[in-house]
Amino acid sequence: MRTVVTGGAGFLGSHLCERLLADGHEVLALDNFLTGTPHNVAHLMENDAFRLVKADVTDYVHVPGPVDQVMHFASPASPIDYLQLPIETLKVGSTGTLHALGLAKEKGARFLLASTSETYGDPQVHPQPETYWGHVNPVGPRGVYDEAKRYAEALTMAYHRTHGVDTAIVRIFNTHGPRMRPNDGRAIPAFTSQALTGKPITVAGDGSQTRSIIYVDDLIEGILRLLRSDLTGPVNIGNPHETSVLHLAETIKRLTGSNSEIVFIDRPVDDPSIRQPDITVAKRDLGWEPKVQFEEGLARTIGWFGEHSDLVVV
Repeated sequence: MRTVVTGGAGFLGSHLCERLLADGHEVLALDNFLTGTPHNVAHLMENDAFRLVKADVTDYVHVPGPVDQVMHFASPASPIDYLQLPIETLKVGSTGTLHALGLAKEKGARFLLASTSETYGDPQVHPQPETYWGHVNPVGPRGVYDEAKRYAEALTMAYHRTHGVDTAIVRIFNTHGPRMRPNDGRAIPAFTSQALTGKPITVAGDGSQTRSIIYVDDLIEGILRLLRSDLTGPVNIGNPHETSVLHLAETIKRLTGSNSEIVFIDRPVDDPSIRQPDITVAKRDLGWEPKVQFEEGLARTIGWFGEHSDLVVV
């Protein structure tokens, strides 16, 4: 199998490339390095089945030779990124998705879109099933990411219905693990970096807002099961273990043995109050559910940050 991964040098993309290679795929990773980095896949470069190409999927996508699968993971994905790169985020969700779908159509390949739980916005249904249409502010600052992904989903389904492209949509919930950027603005890398350096741990609001976090290995397993199925989706892949942001900060402080003080800062605009996936579809149709326990996953991520202390800048 020859698989094209857009955003292949990003956090999730690099883990995906690693697992595909381990499963015997030939992998072509495309990335413009806007938020990804070649360092994430440096350990894969000696594998003859792997190739990394600097390319911007919003410009053009051409891949010579056969392609069996196209996995579209290119996009800024953390708040600090898409708030600083709003137009780039919208372009990769729209034009980038169009080009990736065009490649899949041309090659007769299965196409998998990396969508997000952010399509649910600040949900009024809890937990969130795939049938829920969401509650998104299209003109708010987060709308550039939320609506880019919602448009990407609509475009994917249009190609499926109009051109018969074999498509799948995965809605990814909060994920953590090695190769996260410590300054990407997400809670776990921020809390971990702060705890390891003794800086105050900054919790937004009163910390009562909830998240459901999943360790990256579990996520990749779920995504590949969807890829290798005949499901169109969307399918939630996430951990239904819901926790408050304050409890997450307290747990990271305890696991790191840190003396950092927990302080409270203003919540971002349109910050979701609750987040929890309904994974009934994934359990029933893919035989998938997360295996890595909450604290075990956090300990692994903290361990990676501890081993890469040169990256931790707060």
